[in-house]
Amino acid sequence: MRRIFSAYAYGPGPRENCWWDETIAAPLWPQQAGEMQVDVAIIGGGFTGMSAALHLAESGARVAVLEAETPGWGASGRNGGFCCQGGTMLSGSTMQRKFGSDATNTYMAGELAAIDLVHGLLDRHGIEADIHSKGETRMAHSPRAMAALRREAEEITAAGGTPHLLEQRDLADQGLNGKFHGALTTPVGFGLNPRKYLFGIARAAENAGARLFQNSPVTNLTSGSGGHVLTTPGGQVRAKQVIIATNGYSWDGLPKWLSGRYLPAQSSVMVTRPLREDELQAQGWFSDQMAYDTRNLLHYFRLMPDRRFLFGMRGGLFSSPRAEAAIRQLLRSHFEKLFPAWRSVEGTHFWSGMVCMSRNLVPFVGPIPDTPGMFAGLCYHGNGVAMGSYAGRLLADLAQGQEPDLPYSPIMQGMARFPFGPARRIVMPPAYAVLGMLD
Repeated sequence: MRRIFSAYAYGPGPRENCWWDETIAAPLWPQQAGEMQVDVAIIGGGFTGMSAALHLAESGARVAVLEAETPGWGASGRNGGFCCQGGTMLSGSTMQRKFGSDATNTYMAGELAAIDLVHGLLDRHGIEADIHSKGETRMAHSPRAMAALRREAEEITAAGGTPHLLEQRDLADQGLNGKFHGALTTPVGFGLNPRKYLFGIARAAENAGARLFQNSPVTNLTSGSGGHVLTTPGGQVRAKQVIIATNGYSWDGLPKWLSGRYLPAQSSVMVTRPLREDELQAQGWFSDQMAYDTRNLLHYFRLMPDRRFLFGMRGGLFSSPRAEAAIRQLLRSHFEKLFPAWRSVEGTHFWSGMVCMSRNLVPFVGPIPDTPGMFAGLCYHGNGVAMGSYAGRLLADLAQGQEPDLPYSPIMQGMARFPFGPARRIVMPPAYAVLGMLD
């Protein structure tokens, strides 16, 4: 088994100084030890794995979650906290051409259902996760991008919707001022504290009977007619079904089918100290809307309830202490360029983590071919809060032999290999260069 970034990417360095760690203490789960027998073993304790565990346990299944690190260590505990539509990097028109109308419409319905699922979990389990924002706002980074937003707004109107389009001259009055050419708001989704949400559903899963283990990496996975055997440093878990929920922190070879089919990419985030009212007014950004710009290599940002400002962007192509320092410096320079009135505002927290992409640029959620009783959910392209939670819900149904009662598009049921196998990261520098030129 191997990973395709250096060991530094999977160690403590990139996530050191993550703001979310200071907002809520992590629960303490035991390490897996001895021999266990369960109905479903889940590898990975992030949004996907924990959502699957919760829904399975509520259905009466015996469940064990095996987290290689500590609770909230991976992407689910260090992302930007955007619960919004997404999961694919394809436009709706491209999906229509590639997959057809029915499959595309089902997929789009699933994106909306994913947000509803998260909202329902927060309400049902009384999880306080610092929710804010009425939908998401896309900020045009160029006149050409603004023209595209105007066309989209016209299409929404023609379809009977009511888009909220803002021209550049209107941004400051709406508290959305920056180096942008206008904006379009989609009234679906919200911002949250991802760590509080994750620990909330973990607590609910544990209360429902799921067994959660930390520092329990799966070092070997074998499958046969009698089911699956997962080996950890402390023992073995025998399971009828297995769910792989490791996303950007996956290993080539666990299972073998997954090798070469996923591509981790780094994303970097910073958070400022709380901003004073006069500082908010000076920049003209005082909206609670979560927002991102229209670049291919996008920036994402939001003013949080405590008035700290979160700002994120794609990470570097390499991972090392030196590369991490460089991307944090670049992140800061992008922040100052887009929000020049805040050049003197201290950034108190900087960190990085892995998102995950597939070759066909859509999520994968489904059974692993030729391995009965094994399933996987991953590749959310930076939108794991909603889509990862949704994947867990779908996988819970599939692992119990049930047809999901929520939209489950065939688009999500195939996953091609990347070229170059273990060296597939070689495609990233030219891809980033092309996307940068397009931006």
